[in-house]
Amino acid sequence: MKIAFFEDEYFENFLPLTYTRPTYDLRCGTSKLYEKIVGLFPSVEYVFFTRDYLAPTYAEQGVPTNKLESLDDDILLINGSLLASSNLKGTIESSLGKNTLAFQKERLAFAYLKSDLVKEVGELFLEPIDKKSIKKLKSKAESKEVSDLKLLEYTWELVNNNAEKIKEEFSSIAKGGSQGEVDSKATIYGDPKNLYVAKGAFVEAGVVIDVRNGPVYIGENTYVQTLSRIDGPSYIGKDNIIFGAQIREGCSFGAVCRIGGEVEETIVQGYSNKRHLGFIGHSYLGEWVNLGAGTTNSDLKNTYGTVKVTVRGEKVGAGQFVGTVMGDHSKTSIGAMILTGKKVGVSSQVIAYATEDVPSFTMWAKSLGAKPTEIFLDSAVETARRMMARRKVNMTKDYENMLRKVYDLTKQERKEAKVKKGKFKLE
Repeated sequence: MKIAFFEDEYFENFLPLTYTRPTYDLRCGTSKLYEKIVGLFPSVEYVFFTRDYLAPTYAEQGVPTNKLESLDDDILLINGSLLASSNLKGTIESSLGKNTLAFQKERLAFAYLKSDLVKEVGELFLEPIDKKSIKKLKSKAESKEVSDLKLLEYTWELVNNNAEKIKEEFSSIAKGGSQGEVDSKATIYGDPKNLYVAKGAFVEAGVVIDVRNGPVYIGENTYVQTLSRIDGPSYIGKDNIIFGAQIREGCSFGAVCRIGGEVEETIVQGYSNKRHLGFIGHSYLGEWVNLGAGTTNSDLKNTYGTVKVTVRGEKVGAGQFVGTVMGDHSKTSIGAMILTGKKVGVSSQVIAYATEDVPSFTMWAKSLGAKPTEIFLDSAVETARRMMARRKVNMTKDYENMLRKVYDLTKQERKEAKVKKGKFKLE
């Protein structure tokens, strides 16, 4: 048996994050969604299915991507929006052995297909699964209903589940005791067993780490500077630098982030900079994001009411605490402010205030009287290349092609937002 991860049409609900990655590559807790599933079946080979323009970039990871010839065995197909839970493995194992489609609320959660059927219908998974492809699958395999699985629909669900997933997963990644160094003048509140400091990491004197309400994981070669406070549950990945930050509960940072100021209940995909003072809460930042000094977002309405987020053109109630979502390579100016529940697209730049969703590849300074202006594509690519080089990551041709494709895919959203072409200027 092999495992294949696929997307369904709900990937659109996670835009702009999923313009540049499959849904299963999003983070929650201590790892990415697909990594949690792989952890349940550690000896099983896995493959990826995703939108065609993303496939070359993901194939660079060494995992077969959109390769039908790799489906040479019985296949367990997993929806990339599935968040691993304690009952997931048992639910899946009860469906193995014959051609089975498992649905939760009309969405295909997972499927087990024998090798002969895989050869017949495998090409359906080269595109996000929708109602049309489900109809074809139902004519070939037995359907069953499942319940109580965490099949995600919206980005804020990743943030809302983050703290609990850190608690659940801590013991599996913090084995054998800390190998890093904590200065004797750092203060630990709570059971020290709930703090794990990985090899090469260092926590300076004067740092306060509170694990009374949940564990804290500090990854390899991460450096935590004096005057920082970290509240659990929190996960800090490898090669991070924490600059005197106030890291509140429910935060997860991927690799190579620079974090300062105040951060609460926020996921950072990786390779992003929130170096300076300012507040970011109940948010999800993609990769290669850079926040200027003083950047702050709102995550609570003054009325304490439900925040509504625009998803596929419709307003959706997202709860009381909802921050911002920023796509890869997006930037903010010094002193930028982002209102509750707003999104900033891929390779966009916010100057001053963002009171509306910002389309991808857009220079946004409406609050200063400037018209939203499309960022020249070559300029956006070069800016991305420069930032990646600062972290010693070379932009591959496949990655560049992916960014150029995202530019094409987002033309309509810029048109609807009346983004003009030409050189940006303040009036």
